[in-house]
Amino acid sequence: MALRSVESIPMDFALSHEHELVREMAYKFAQQQIVPDIAERDREHRSDRSMLDKMAEAGILGVSLPAKYCGSDTDYISLGIVCEEMERGDTSARVVMSVHSGLHCMTVLQWGSAEQKQRWLPDLAKGNKVGAFGLTEPNAGSDAINLKTRAVKDGDSYILNGEKTWISLADYADQFLVIAITNPEAKAKAQTMSAFIVDRKTPGFSSRPLKGKLGVRAGNTGQIFFEDMRIPAENRLGEEGDGFKIAMSALDHGRYTVASGAVGIIEACLDACKPYSTSRSVGGEEIGKKQLVQQMIANMVQGREIGRLLYYKVGWMKNMGQRHTKEVSLAKWTNCNNAFTAANDAIEIHGAYGYCDEFPVERYFRNSRGAVIYEGTREIHTLVQAEYELGYRVDKPLSRTLPTWPFGEDV
Repeated sequence: MALRSVESIPMDFALSHEHELVREMAYKFAQQQIVPDIAERDREHRSDRSMLDKMAEAGILGVSLPAKYCGSDTDYISLGIVCEEMERGDTSARVVMSVHSGLHCMTVLQWGSAEQKQRWLPDLAKGNKVGAFGLTEPNAGSDAINLKTRAVKDGDSYILNGEKTWISLADYADQFLVIAITNPEAKAKAQTMSAFIVDRKTPGFSSRPLKGKLGVRAGNTGQIFFEDMRIPAENRLGEEGDGFKIAMSALDHGRYTVASGAVGIIEACLDACKPYSTSRSVGGEEIGKKQLVQQMIANMVQGREIGRLLYYKVGWMKNMGQRHTKEVSLAKWTNCNNAFTAANDAIEIHGAYGYCDEFPVERYFRNSRGAVIYEGTREIHTLVQAEYELGYRVDKPLSRTLPTWPFGEDV
């Protein structure tokens, strides 16, 4: 039987040369700009606003945005690669990518009008402005359908009142994608909401940092408050009543960045554990030769390789313009669980040294725990995957999708 030529085989697992250059750039940035002082900043619970400027200068904040809007014009897999390498340095850097690039920019690219994309994306891509996302409220986390923040139509504006919590970059972002109730009388709860771009300079806005976090201590997290803020109707994203659909689209993008970032934690655990395992001896033998240590190392490798395949697939689906809510849920759920397990095993390999901040693995453990919760808890994703498999959950086509890659002139 004759074999088919390589050219006729549609599936290709190879990354492009451009992908490798993106990885090299992101790796060097993380190792040179993030890693040197991250232990000190994490210990002091100190975020660094200047890190956003450095990321902007390196072109990282414009990754996977079209050149038409001053972005890098790279594909969506590149965004995942950058997130992996940022989190390999520290979760706080990947969080910037999640809220700015994933939750904010990708959602504007998907749902914004031509005028809105031209108005907002160039400054966001260049890092002149930083974007964030506001969905979670004190009494609405996984139960996002029960928001309390209200936006009441008043002429050609909306009056916004309410609050959001657990908002990454709450004190630093220039603008926020905020989901609010506009029509509480709508028949379906999903149709009660609308989405708005809210400028922090608008009168009535305030923010407050959240202190005492277990992890991501070098990142800024806080609450944002809206008191009689007048938001122009032209700042509404999509149609009135589209807010829930827009929020779920945003979470698809955010979960992609979290899933790819989780692979970076696993890689960081390997970076720490491999040299320790070959330099630490017990009973005259390197601990790396102990089978139980090898098992933990092998599990990390397994998690890294599975994790990359999962997020590469989602990135490819984004490139193709395919809806990927099911696939990104699986990637986020699987990769975050594996990252947490890897970090826990990394502490085990380091023994007592893993329990102090002389080595970075205790930071990986604390950081990895948060990702099991945010962007959908692992319990939520467990139910989501079961419902898809049982046929209880079926995705409907969205009225607006991300532009396919390569980007066209009409993007």
